[in-house]
Amino acid sequence: MIVIGYLVGYAVIAEVLLPLYYSRNLTTIYTYLGQRFGPYSYKTGSSFFLLSRSIGSSFRVYLVVNVLQVFVFDNWGVPFGINVALFMILILLYTFRGGIKTIVWTDTLQTTFMLAAVAVSVYFISTDLGLGLGGLIKEVTSSEYSKIIFTEVNDKNFFLKQFISGAFIAIVMTGLDQDMMQKNLTIRTLKNARKNIYLLSWILVPVNLLFLFLGASLYLYASKTGISLPASSDDLFPLIALKHHGALAGTVFLIGLVAAAYSSADGSLTALTTAFSVDILGLRQKTAMSDKKKTRVRMIVHLGIAVFLTMLVIIFRTISDQSVINKLFTIAGYTYGPLLGLFTFGLFTKFRVYDKWVPLVALLSPVLCYILSIYSEYLFNGYKFGFELLVVNGIFTFTGLLLLVNKSAPTDGEIAELKIN
Repeated sequence: MIVIGYLVGYAVIAEVLLPLYYSRNLTTIYTYLGQRFGPYSYKTGSSFFLLSRSIGSSFRVYLVVNVLQVFVFDNWGVPFGINVALFMILILLYTFRGGIKTIVWTDTLQTTFMLAAVAVSVYFISTDLGLGLGGLIKEVTSSEYSKIIFTEVNDKNFFLKQFISGAFIAIVMTGLDQDMMQKNLTIRTLKNARKNIYLLSWILVPVNLLFLFLGASLYLYASKTGISLPASSDDLFPLIALKHHGALAGTVFLIGLVAAAYSSADGSLTALTTAFSVDILGLRQKTAMSDKKKTRVRMIVHLGIAVFLTMLVIIFRTISDQSVINKLFTIAGYTYGPLLGLFTFGLFTKFRVYDKWVPLVALLSPVLCYILSIYSEYLFNGYKFGFELLVVNGIFTFTGLLLLVNKSAPTDGEIAELKIN
């Protein structure tokens, strides 16, 4: 159900958000919040993106370097901090050398390596189990791992929760994410950008199914061969690929893993640098500053963000206690929720608000969500919030903005009429 939700979410991006971005010719998508509400809202939106993307990118890098550490660098006696630093230095060299255009084009090659690693792993699993691909598919579909519709309301996998979560996760983590949108906004026309979004959404369907199939296959393989499950579910794939399928499978896995990490981290570094330089420092508005000095400042920001991400990865290593994917979506519910509320209020109302109080609303909403998630089982007869907490967070932000409506200020509609007259 979460995959169907993704498709709905991407349709919203194509039909609602992309026309908004193209019509206003935005440098960063958070410029819209400044145009709609004011500078405080603008910086609030960009700040939440910076926080969200920093945490998300760090989780993805952590997933890769942790595998390299456990299965490679620990055997060589290389400390985890050195491993992370080397990884980040290579990404920095890559982004400085190539830039955003190189990132867009090489994403295709990197994704190909990632999918090749999955395909090779499925082949080895089916061969080792003596089933063949058809037999493995039959085993997976008849197992408990193939269940996709859960009707128990209090179950974290309840189908309606999964559908809603999938739709809104797609909207916020793609449509309201500067990293993802800047790649689409490099396309010359809105029509082609829409085609790109729809194509991406439909490509994600078989890709997600492939990864779900791989996950079920890994657990079946571990069960049938007597492999003890690792403490972290994130370690199961590398454990089987590197320890049980030989050098070829291990090599392809590592190449695919590193390629996927570079595909994410290099684009994130560029997007974070752009957002901080343009939205927070306002470099484009500083006309008195020379281009050479702006480039120097941007480079310092780029290096600073790389150091910050490195520190976050090291912190995650010390507190890791559950699946990285679960952590990523859980944190996204808190950090992307205010963005969801801000953009929804801007798109579906014409009210102006007291801009200087918007940061307070954006900060209070995640706090209220956290309190609600702690006591939800007590308050709602055993119901426990999952990824749908993102929607609740957006509703809190939207409600807070309603309380900030400036009744004396003209609405967007009234301003438009004045311009016409």
